[in-house]
Amino acid sequence: MCHAVHVSQPQIDTRRDQRTDQRTSTGDGDHDRFAHYVKKSAIVSSAVLGHEVEALCGKRWIPSRDPERYPVCPECKAIYAARFSA
Repeated sequence: MCHAVHVSQPQIDTRRDQRTDQRTSTGDGDHDRFAHYVKKSAIVSSAVLGHEVEALCGKRWIPSRDPERYPVCPECKAIYAARFSA
C-alpha cells in the first residue's frame, strides 16, 4: 500500500534562540551583537544534534546565546520584511 506524502515549503521561525554561546568570535564581531532570524527546522536540528545554523543575513554559527539580550539583526529584519510582508 502506498501513501502520498505532501512536502511543504520550509517555514521561517521568528522566535529567537535561547541558548548562550561560550565560544569566542573569530570574525569582525558585528554579527555577534545581534539576535538573528533562522529557519525553525535549523534551530531544532542545532538543539538536538548541535548542527550549525544560517541566519537570513548569512551568518553561520552554532547558537547558544540568549537572544533576548540582543537587538534583532537589521539585515535579517530587512530580508524578512522584504520576503514575507504583504
